[in-house]
Amino acid sequence: MELILVVVGAIVVTAIAHRHGLEPALIIVVIGSAVSFLPEFEPPELDSHILLTVVLPPLLYSAALDFSFPTFLRNIRPILGLGVGLVVVTAFAVAAVSSWLVVVPLTFATALVLGAIVAPPDAVTAVAVGRKLGLPKRVMAILTGESLINDAAALTLFSIAVAQVAGSHTFIENPFLLFGYSATVGPIVGAVLGVVTLWIRKRLANPGLETIQGLVVPFAAFLAAEELHASGVLAVVVAGFVVGNGNLGAGYQTRLQERYVWNSVDVLLEAFVFAYIGLHLRFVLEDLRQAHESLAEVAVASTIVLLIVLVIRPLSVFAIFGRNKLSRHMENKFSVPVPMRGGRGALGVKPRNKPKAKWRTMIDRRALSWRENVVVSWTGMRGVVTLAAAAAIPATTVTGEPFPERATIQAIAFVVSVGTLLIQGWSLPWLIRRLHLSRFSDDHAADREEELKAERVVHDAADVVLAEFLANPPAGLNPRVVAEIHAMIARHSQDADEMPDPDALTKRAAVFSALYREVLSAQRAALIAERDAGHIEDEAARAMLERLDLQEAGVSARLDSRF
Repeated sequence: MELILVVVGAIVVTAIAHRHGLEPALIIVVIGSAVSFLPEFEPPELDSHILLTVVLPPLLYSAALDFSFPTFLRNIRPILGLGVGLVVVTAFAVAAVSSWLVVVPLTFATALVLGAIVAPPDAVTAVAVGRKLGLPKRVMAILTGESLINDAAALTLFSIAVAQVAGSHTFIENPFLLFGYSATVGPIVGAVLGVVTLWIRKRLANPGLETIQGLVVPFAAFLAAEELHASGVLAVVVAGFVVGNGNLGAGYQTRLQERYVWNSVDVLLEAFVFAYIGLHLRFVLEDLRQAHESLAEVAVASTIVLLIVLVIRPLSVFAIFGRNKLSRHMENKFSVPVPMRGGRGALGVKPRNKPKAKWRTMIDRRALSWRENVVVSWTGMRGVVTLAAAAAIPATTVTGEPFPERATIQAIAFVVSVGTLLIQGWSLPWLIRRLHLSRFSDDHAADREEELKAERVVHDAADVVLAEFLANPPAGLNPRVVAEIHAMIARHSQDADEMPDPDALTKRAAVFSALYREVLSAQRAALIAERDAGHIEDEAARAMLERLDLQEAGVSARLDSRF
């Protein structure tokens, strides 16, 4: 009953926050924290592992479903740098400083647990703000891709550090080998489950069952990978990529249902997590007092960790930016053309005739501008994963002793999450506007241009199918009827009154239905190909795909009702 009340309350607060243009996560945490101080209030309790297992997989899976894998591969270098490299650097920097300052009694291993918890940014807020304000599509792709893999790096570090502190044994004792094993086997498990999911869907042919099956996939991928001691997060992400890429083979009803189902699941889970954490604030403070901790010392430690988190991302981003600028400058200044007949240049480098692998040619090696780097460096808001991981710290070690400084770590994680949401979350829109980085003018010309690109692609695809229809019409069909069907579909009419009447002309209706679906299938395939090639933005492609699904739903409903 308590959990239901938490969910209902979180949804109500989310609705009010959206209505007033506020950040729902922050408002939910603040209200939850205030509620926790009410007399005789008892918060709902969940097992530490349930929170991560129930909340994280569907959120990651939903994001991966809507993200183009070719776009991910095209931006793999900055995504890996931010999603893996920066997470590791942040975790160890927080651990080193926290254990060295001795503000609170944290050993390096315990401090590494804290570092792993606060290391991964939650890009949901940044992506939402960027989409609304029109950030460049490459920045959006990098932020979205980072959010899909940074959790895997952080949670792998988290599990290793917790095992060291709690005294439990890991599958592979060497942490580097364990990290490599986890990062290799996890994606394999996800890919296999994704392929199996698509195979089952082709045989179900039932939108309701397919949607239910889709709800099971992230949990199955996460748990299967965790059973093999691999990264459940990467398994979920890869399964989402595979299923999302193969969704064109599913029916339009399945795609429409899943789109709205997953949007609802995202809102529900994020609201619940922030409410759950906020409702436990008073009890975290009570645990600190019982542990004889000075709240002032914890406040100082929290401020220091928050400053580290705020500073280290801009420093790392601009260190990479400066290195790339220096590297290109040195290459342009000192490189010497190599003779075509195999001689050596001044640098003693022979030309390499071996062609690059196809996947390497897809990688976008262009550097971001300094303004884009400023925005990327300020998108470090912590959120669901940080709070859920903090709550997932086991209460005891394997010997039954209380987990060292559990309440302290949870309090610091709470301060870091709320602090980054306050400082970075509320200042990010101002920063984007100040840097004039938005692609959108007052008349949304950039939006319209992308829409026109998508419309041209689908119209051209339709023209190809319709030309083939005119050249080779079905046998036994009156030429006048052929021309009428061609004209109706060419107009892409959504007016039900222009749809053929199956009761009057059954063959005409059947031909119309088959041709219309063939046109829609060709349009979807062409649109996906252009999106994956980088010629159309993801946002415009998704909007057009939804329009095509709604078109097919309208036509099918009209024809089915007549039959």
